[in-house]
Amino acid sequence: MPVFGNWARTDLAKAYVIPTLVAGVLLMTIGLGLFYTNKSRVNQFKKAFTTNASAFYNSEIERTESTLKEYTVVFKVIPILIVIAALLLLFTQTSTWRAISITTIAMLIVILLVDGTAYARIETYHKELKLLNNNS
Repeated sequence: MPVFGNWARTDLAKAYVIPTLVAGVLLMTIGLGLFYTNKSRVNQFKKAFTTNASAFYNSEIERTESTLKEYTVVFKVIPILIVIAALLLLFTQTSTWRAISITTIAMLIVILLVDGTAYARIETYHKELKLLNNNS
């Protein structure tokens, strides 16, 4: 902590150190977890497709529909959390809680940006799967 504490000069700047580190660790953990989970699933997808393409299409359509439904929840919950953090920011005067609020808002916006692009990709993939499944 002494090394990070030397970077900040004001109370608010010092208060950002821990929340920013926590947000960074959370985002890295989520990202790495998703990366390694999906990386191992690619081989399973290849095997499932070569074994039975029709069954693969059906299972993928179900999986993408489920994922798209989950995103609708995410796009409702995260803005609510942003509003709560903004209200906390407005009604608190301590540097620590202000830094936590601002860092939380920033982290949730990053998550919304990533999830927004992921939603668009999976929605396109879902539509293509349905087209391919109908044509076969």
